[in-house]
Amino acid sequence: MPTVKRFEGLECWQKAGELTKAVYQVTCRASFQKDFALRDQIRRARVSIMLNIAEGFAGRTDREFRQFLAHAHGSCAEVQAALYVGLDQRYLPEGAFNALYASAEEVSKMMLSLGNYLGRRTTPSLAAERRHDDS
Repeated sequence: MPTVKRFEGLECWQKAGELTKAVYQVTCRASFQKDFALRDQIRRARVSIMLNIAEGFAGRTDREFRQFLAHAHGSCAEVQAALYVGLDQRYLPEGAFNALYASAEEVSKMMLSLGNYLGRRTTPSLAAERRHDDS
């Protein structure tokens, strides 16, 4: 895996950004607007994915990064669960649900793969590599 110098270079962060945009578009629909609690919860969860990836990347160790990826993975599951509520309440059509759910699943798998990679590494942590590259 090539060294990524900024969190923006992580594919899982980029895909999480795409998911964030798509969820925001869906929750701007009139049907979602009336359910303030669900709308705000799914929006917070989808933003949490990106924020946790970025915060973990900025950490000092791979172990710390893996911990933040686990939090982001949990937020991804939260988005998926909220999508079911939105589907059940007819706030979004089934096609939109399927696309968003699949996108969240893709992000989730990418984060798990990255976490597994970090757990198997025998070389210095990504954080140490970034600090070394900056010198």
